[in-house]
Amino acid sequence: MRLEASDLTCIRGGREIFAGLSFSVDPGEILLVTGRNGAGKSSLLRMIAGLVRIAAGRLVLRGGDPERTVAEQAHYLGHWDALKPSLSVAENLAFWVHYLGGVGPVGQALETVGLDALADLPAAYLSAGQRRRLSIARLVAIQRPVWLLDEPTSALDRQAQEDLARLMQRHLANGGLILAATHGPIGVDGARQLRLGSAA
Repeated sequence: MRLEASDLTCIRGGREIFAGLSFSVDPGEILLVTGRNGAGKSSLLRMIAGLVRIAAGRLVLRGGDPERTVAEQAHYLGHWDALKPSLSVAENLAFWVHYLGGVGPVGQALETVGLDALADLPAAYLSAGQRRRLSIARLVAIQRPVWLLDEPTSALDRQAQEDLARLMQRHLANGGLILAATHGPIGVDGARQLRLGSAA
C-alpha cells in the first residue's frame, strides 16, 4: 500500500495555500508535515481526509480498497475532539465506531488509552487530556490503514505521549502509514519530513 500525491493544489477562501505539492508515503512509514503557521499543514491533512476539496492534482492509495475513497480508508484526528458532552465515554466511542463502520465492543480500545475506568462517566467531565485520549481510542477501535494526525500530542501529558508513540509504532509495524502535522518531535524514530513553505 502506498499513498501518492501528485501536484496537489489547495485553495481556501479564494487564496492559494499551496500548489504543485507531491509526495508519497509507504507502508510502515511516518511522514511529519512541518512548516510555519499558515503553511497548510492542517489543510493538507483535511484534504486527504476528504474535508477540503482538491483544487488540482491527484491523490491515490495504491494497494488500498478500490471500492473506497482514500478518506474512507483513513482516520483523521484534528484539533477539536468531536465528543458529545452528555454521552458517556463508552457511548461516545460506540457512536464513532458505528458511524465509521466498525463492529464489536469498545472496552478494549478504552483500556488501551487508559479510560476503561471512566467508561460510564459523561464526557463533559473529562479533562482536555482525557478528551484527547478518547479521540485517540478511535484509532484503536476501528482499523484503517492511513492515520492523519494533526498535532496529536496536544494536551497529552508525558505518559500519554509515550502511549501514543507506542500505538503509532504498532500501527507502522502492522503495515499502516501515518502523516502527522507537528511543530516538534512525536516520539517515533525514522520519520521523514515534508516541510510546507508557502504562507497562507
